[in-house]
Amino acid sequence: MKRAMKMLGALAAAATVAVAVPQSALAAGGVLVVNGTVYENPQGCYESELWPLRVENRTDQPVIIFSGPGCSGEELRVVFPGQHAVAEFGQSVSVPDPNGD
Repeated sequence: MKRAMKMLGALAAAATVAVAVPQSALAAGGVLVVNGTVYENPQGCYESELWPLRVENRTDQPVIIFSGPGCSGEELRVVFPGQHAVAEFGQSVSVPDPNGD
């Protein structure tokens, strides 16, 4: 009986956490600025044809600058929350899924 109660308690806690997670959990919270263009609660890949690539990360997740379009090529730099960066040869910025999916 104790084992069943512990199991039910664990399931109830898991259900509570699942309901409490916002639906936009795949997006970073905040704002990403790429060469002056503002993206609110960004997710995925953002490109720019302007050089150098200027990135302001005002989100709660690190972002990655890539050398190629479509977040391809070499990873040039990780820009952590609250930081900004200039990448002379950057072409795109990736906002990784915070859940690692």
